Amino acid sequence: MKSLSDVKYSTLDLVPVRENGSPAQSLRNSLDLAQHVEKLGYTRFWVAEHHNMDGIASSATSVLLGYLAGGTSTIRVGSGGVMLPNHAPLVIAEQFGTLESLYPGRIDLGLGRAPGSDQMTARALRRERSGSADDFPDDVAELMRYLGPRTPDQRVIAMPGSDTNVPVWLLGSSLFSAQLAGERGLPYAFASHFAPRYMHEAIRIYRNHFKPSAVLDKPYVMLGVPLVAADTDEQAEYLATSVYQRILALMRGQSLVQRPPVKTMDGLWLPHEKQAVGDFLGLAMVGSPEKIRAKLDVLVEQTGADELIFTCDLYEHADRLHSYELLAQVMKG
Repeated sequence: MKSLSDVKYSTLDLVPVRENGSPAQSLRNSLDLAQHVEKLGYTRFWVAEHHNMDGIASSATSVLLGYLAGGTSTIRVGSGGVMLPNHAPLVIAEQFGTLESLYPGRIDLGLGRAPGSDQMTARALRRERSGSADDFPDDVAELMRYLGPRTPDQRVIAMPGSDTNVPVWLLGSSLFSAQLAGERGLPYAFASHFAPRYMHEAIRIYRNHFKPSAVLDKPYVMLGVPLVAADTDEQAEYLATSVYQRILALMRGQSLVQRPPVKTMDGLWLPHEKQAVGDFLGLAMVGSPEKIRAKLDVLVEQTGADELIFTCDLYEHADRLHSYELLAQVMKG
């Protein structure tokens, strides 16, 4: 039986832009957070591709990864993920081949099949490309060919990229990528930080379809987990209201800039919205270290996860830093 001390722990930063803040400050905070969790023993630091969202500053994902990798020295840095339908595989191979060439052995390439935005934004990103989630399996294979050893008959190469063998992860919030990751023998990250409903089924499908590959001899499961850790349960519940407000804004199609915590959410959401936010954050770890340890023990026992990647979306940067400090204490036992 796997225990919490056997599980790797990592960070997914949504690079939040706060009310009356700026993208520049958010990007500087992201590097500060990466340096902070590196010292605390976190395995990797990932950022995600989102577009047309005023509260998230990680849209130029590979550019940001270069900044983060350049400001750290040991932690793995990667995408969680690049939304492949938005891009030609060759372009991503060149970008991540460049990163791997500059920061060898520290770069991860997590791939998603959703556009990471609305359809209007997806069209603005692609222009003439007809990119579709249906192309995802073929696009993944093409991308991995560019990152692998050059073959004698290969007429298009990624330079840099060729033979860098950047580790590729498949990400998913439904069941499609779980099966594909298993069949390709790739590590799999499930987006349980916002879609916990399908978590157990996705893990089962991934493990049942897993075929050993050149990169993995057995399944490797990472789970996304929302985090709000504080010294007391009461303080954590207060800080979590910023997260609740942001998810509520997402559901309403409103601005996603971070809002300060409030004493109560009463009057800010309707009963059905409260339920919907609760479902969205079904896996959230909110509370003191003792409470979070107990919940994480159950999660690891139920899932056998190999790694947990935590996202902590708090209004004050200092509260995020402290939250990750408390989590590191929990994970180290």
